[in-house]
Amino acid sequence: MAAAAANQLLLTACVAELGNLRFTPAGVPALDLKLEHESKIEEVGATRQVKAALKAVAFGAVAERLARQALGSLWRFQGFLATPGNAKHPVLHIQDFQQD
Repeated sequence: MAAAAANQLLLTACVAELGNLRFTPAGVPALDLKLEHESKIEEVGATRQVKAALKAVAFGAVAERLARQALGSLWRFQGFLATPGNAKHPVLHIQDFQQD
C-alpha cells in the first residue's frame, strides 16, 4: 500500500445509540455508538435521498465528551474507517466531533 494513502471521513450524523463509557485494558476511555445519516445528494444529474447507519467508536477525551451527548443530537464527525478483527463491516473511529 502506498505511503500517501488517505483514510479520512467527514460525516454529519445523529447519535442513534450510545453505549456505556468503558475502559480498555490500558485504562483508556472507550465508547461504542451507532450513527445515522440522512441527506439529499446529487448523483448523475439526479437528486438522491441517502440514508446510512454505521457503527462508530471513540477513545480518550473524545469518548468522554461523546458520552455526555444526547441521543438524537446532530454532529459533524471526523475520523477514519477500520474493520476490526473478524468483523465484516468497517467501523468509524471518531477522532473529533463538533456541532454541525
